[in-house]
Amino acid sequence: MHEDSLIFSIFLIFTGAAIFAAIALFARQSLLVAYILLGGVVGPSGLALVKDPSLIQQIGHIGIIFLLFLLGLNLQPTQLMRMLREAVVVTVASSVAFGTIGALIGRVSGYNLFESLIIGSVMMFSSTIIGLKLLPTTALHHRHVGQVMISILLLQDILAIIILLALEGLSRSDMQWEQIITFIIAIPLLVLVAIIFERYLLVRLMRHFDTIQEYVFLTSIGWCLGMAQLAESLGLSYAIGAFIAGVSLANSPIALFIAESFKPLRDFFLIMFFFSLGAGFDIRLLPDVFLPATLLAVIMLVLKPVIFARLLASSGESGSLAREVGVRLGQVSEFSLMIAILAQDAGAIGPRASYLIQTTTLITFIVSSYLIMLRYPTPIAVSARLRKD
Repeated sequence: MHEDSLIFSIFLIFTGAAIFAAIALFARQSLLVAYILLGGVVGPSGLALVKDPSLIQQIGHIGIIFLLFLLGLNLQPTQLMRMLREAVVVTVASSVAFGTIGALIGRVSGYNLFESLIIGSVMMFSSTIIGLKLLPTTALHHRHVGQVMISILLLQDILAIIILLALEGLSRSDMQWEQIITFIIAIPLLVLVAIIFERYLLVRLMRHFDTIQEYVFLTSIGWCLGMAQLAESLGLSYAIGAFIAGVSLANSPIALFIAESFKPLRDFFLIMFFFSLGAGFDIRLLPDVFLPATLLAVIMLVLKPVIFARLLASSGESGSLAREVGVRLGQVSEFSLMIAILAQDAGAIGPRASYLIQTTTLITFIVSSYLIMLRYPTPIAVSARLRKD
């Protein structure tokens, strides 16, 4: 059957995405919303033309890897370390605030204590893919916005990985202390490997063959995916490995060429990722969680920009930049979807709590991306005035 064919699925995704994107642009909506809605329409709970979106989701995660690699290319290592130090207080304070609010709403909505704690924990994170996909990198102002955002998001990713490891421990009886120790030393080890390979091998190869653009492009893909795989093998995320790979090349004279070459490839895979989000959602369970999920989503959409803006302003950022970063980080994260699914698989939470988290995340994705496109420059803005890459 065609429904089982990967080629047929890709045909549906990109033909449907072109149609839905045109409708979204006429309606002045975000293209990301179009991709998510397309997944819901043709996915298992819709027309079921794509019956198993799991393979599409795995392929789509390559887009996140490339996205973080590109962001790393635009960040100098010295700037990154300075921004990370400044972001610690903002990240910790905001995580405590969002986690507490989410847990309280979970308890009020009738979930047990542990489910409420899980609900609270996933509210701590903002979406790397929404925040940075909609961020221009050409203007100097937005480069600083990106530095602030990536510093917060990286620290959030580390918190998310800790939660994922804890949930994995609940689901496995053979969880070893060696895994925890490996995680603690993984980031310094990964940075050391990146520095050594970049300085003594990668840059020399690229300088020697820099006139052959195909080789530079191919080597860059290999470097990005190789570091991503190494990070995953050390207990980190693919995204962190890709980001470190990008930062290690940020000082290279060919970083700009690599960044421009990767953009079409990044967008190809990100379309598949957002499609898989919509396709993986079971619409039949929506009535059971719609009201509490909407309440939680509205509270996060209102409070996240305000709390982030206040914390960033108190740390010395300008008021306009603090407000912009707050809006761009004003949603729940794709990590929340992963935590919800893993927690359900581990038996830590029930299906109803899992779908509450997933519904809340998707609502904030849709509303937040729309608000960002209306107010701030993005690469996919409908308005020519706000369209910047």
